[in-house]
Amino acid sequence: MTGFIANARMYAVAPEAEQAWRTLLDHIAAEAAVALTYLPYPAPQPLEDLWARRDLGTVQMCGYPIALKLAEVVPLAAPIPAADWATGRPVYRSDLIVKADAPYRHLADTFGGRAGWTVEHSHSGFNAFRHHLLRYRTAARPRLYREMVGKLVTARRILDAVLAGDIDVGPLDAYWHMLIRKYRPELTAGVRIIESTDLAPAPAFVAAPELAAEKADRLGAAFAAAASRLWFPPLGEALCLAGFARVDHASFATTLAWDALAKAAGYPLPA
Repeated sequence: MTGFIANARMYAVAPEAEQAWRTLLDHIAAEAAVALTYLPYPAPQPLEDLWARRDLGTVQMCGYPIALKLAEVVPLAAPIPAADWATGRPVYRSDLIVKADAPYRHLADTFGGRAGWTVEHSHSGFNAFRHHLLRYRTAARPRLYREMVGKLVTARRILDAVLAGDIDVGPLDAYWHMLIRKYRPELTAGVRIIESTDLAPAPAFVAAPELAAEKADRLGAAFAAAASRLWFPPLGEALCLAGFARVDHASFATTLAWDALAKAAGYPLPA
């Protein structure tokens, strides 16, 4: 295989953000001396199909499906969000959002209402939310919500469902939330964060095993060095990024641990 692709679909929240990602990935590819072609892959095309491609050169993938081995990939590096809560590490969390004018003050106030999740292989939209809810379940109250709306698929649909009143609360990838707030503040003005989940490993850029190992290593090194390059500051500002850190499969063990805890508690789906 000679041609490999780049893509930033997970955090291409608006055309302006996607253009910044394309420019950043051009710099990464040039520094690593690896030829990559940026492939636009807008929603609603399924991410599972993208991740299964054998020509991945550097493509964003959620850490939970990496850990689940939903597709055979080689993790390269993960973003470090420019947020106090990230503490300079390649981590993220899920913001549990409600409408700005909703009466809820604590997550427990939403119990008995309607909540939503995205897709079962998502960490931010499913696994993290389920793990967070575990602390509230009791033998007398194994189910927290009257209705749980699943398979909303994307963070944007969670946001839209909360704004429309279709659900009372839903999980929003906190880094995605930062970006959409930057580029489309009129959307996030109508919601507020009621709680946030624990920190977990951030989604990573990955390659297919078909990419030569030395090229994958050079890409990982280029990501790790990005924050020190003269071209980085404007792109870091545009993408709410402090830099990148190299990662491997072991980096995502937390997601499997949370999955195991929920299943051991008899809680396979948020409810």
